[in-house]
Amino acid sequence: MSEMARLDELSGWYLKYQLDFDRRMIDYRYRSIKPHLRGPHGLELGPAEGVMTRMLIADFSSLTVVDAAGELLARIPSLPNLMKVHALFEEFEPGTHFNTIVMDHILEHVAEPVALLNRARDWLAPAGCVVVGVPNGSSFHRLAGVKMGMLREPCELNDRDRALGHRRVYTRESLFRDLQRAALKPSAWGGVFFKPLSNQQIQDTWTQTMMDGFYELGKDFPEYANEIYAVCERPE
Repeated sequence: MSEMARLDELSGWYLKYQLDFDRRMIDYRYRSIKPHLRGPHGLELGPAEGVMTRMLIADFSSLTVVDAAGELLARIPSLPNLMKVHALFEEFEPGTHFNTIVMDHILEHVAEPVALLNRARDWLAPAGCVVVGVPNGSSFHRLAGVKMGMLREPCELNDRDRALGHRRVYTRESLFRDLQRAALKPSAWGGVFFKPLSNQQIQDTWTQTMMDGFYELGKDFPEYANEIYAVCERPE
């Protein structure tokens, strides 16, 4: 199966199985990275059906989004300052530079993450930044999963990982190692949401106040948060 066909097949998960809490997590991730966004020109890799795109669009005078899943890309509304590109990241040739490149939940999917980071680095404008976000293998819920015998080790791929097409699970150390290999130096990093239970359990039993509280708690314990992000400067 080609990579394009593989991604088209996997895209159905977002339309059939994505939870309301999954979308709330995207909102929390956006809140976490918003202070680091730089305009006027932005690039979002992997927007899926555009949950974060709808938030990012107000932060840039022009925003380009790139996704290989055509069905998902078509669900993003057409807006005057939005350009939608149907392409593999590995084949995308922008012909311009961007002040901010958002790569949220991308590196765990691609075959060669360092090669993609190298490409993205070259797309940056002077004083630009790459904002990378990944699920965290050291998340409290994964550590608990090992203790309960549900995972052999924290970064083992689980059923949800496989359904989403994940090829790996990052920790802060492994993420920073890939960033270093691509000559990208984090100027800031953080954690998003302290997650003790599964997404379905949280959706079924928690109030919005509880969710907001555990989002704030993730800032205090970033190494054990559900997600981690890094803001990387363009090298001199």
